[in-house]
Amino acid sequence: MRVHLKGIHKVRWRLASGKIATYYYAWRGGPRLVGDPGSPEFMRSYNEAIASRRRPAQGKLFTLIAEFRASSEFSSLSDSTKRAYAAYLGMIESEFGDMPIEALSDPEVRGEFKRWRDGMADTPRKADYAWTTLARVLSVAHDRGRIPVNPCQRGGRLYEADRAEKIWTEDHIARLLAVASPDIAMAALLALWTGQRQGDLLRLPWSAYDGKYIRLRQSKTGRRVTIPVGKRLEAILDGANRISTQILTNANGRPWTSDGFRTSWGKTCFKAGLTDDLHFHDLRGSAVVRLALADATVPQIATFTGHSLKDVEAILDKHYLGRDVRLAEDAVRKLEQKEKRTKSVKGR
Repeated sequence: MRVHLKGIHKVRWRLASGKIATYYYAWRGGPRLVGDPGSPEFMRSYNEAIASRRRPAQGKLFTLIAEFRASSEFSSLSDSTKRAYAAYLGMIESEFGDMPIEALSDPEVRGEFKRWRDGMADTPRKADYAWTTLARVLSVAHDRGRIPVNPCQRGGRLYEADRAEKIWTEDHIARLLAVASPDIAMAALLALWTGQRQGDLLRLPWSAYDGKYIRLRQSKTGRRVTIPVGKRLEAILDGANRISTQILTNANGRPWTSDGFRTSWGKTCFKAGLTDDLHFHDLRGSAVVRLALADATVPQIATFTGHSLKDVEAILDKHYLGRDVRLAEDAVRKLEQKEKRTKSVKGR
């Protein structure tokens, strides 16, 4: 029986005698295989070459990357996060895989890593993700005593995400709901009325809803939140067909995949003419804004959405409410009411 060996590279070479010789390599650029194809010797050299390729070079950065992939810090990540890491781990292996571990203690190696990151300055988000991934690999290695220092600690960022103007207004929401399918509309309203992240909402089971509260544990922070369900959301949930264990499902009644939801969400926004670079995640910040406009306090908002007090204050101060004209109008009305009350007291 002939066995097809994947990836073998064949090269024909004319010898000085004029005879054509054929050489086989485990892969293009790989080690040369010995023996005739199909022979035990040939198979043995092929298997040894493949095994050596899969085995990370010892004493190199390759080793630390392999240990990171096998660590609990990596295995505990969500599947989507693992996929994101994989691309950047490949970049790091290609660029620095052969770097000796001892070199990581050299003060100049940080500059080398910085020059690599700065070479991607035209795509700052990519540069920051690559740097963050490298820093995480080295952080785990340092935490486990494999290296004395992490040369990528506190590297700074090239990309600054400014979501100051990125908030879903009532008009945006109305336009989305006007064209959205029932499954997309339910996702949008669930986000607006709970202030939770996309991943947590896509995984939210019906068992988390008891008719009065939604209880969940946030995957990113591990924080447990209990969310009182408002009348509008209650009507939506109680009127929904429970065709899956998950609350949110696609048009086929199956739980969403993150990629599938992202694609459908993007198509709906395009159909609604929402070209303002609005993200689903901005609904979380919009929920904070809506609660604040309803006179909820910072502690009340934090309890509802699961943000820390500091994060709620940062959202309200920096990203959203600082530019919301409705707050300014509300402030003027309160000032006018105060002055009216003061004049009334003085006139007595």
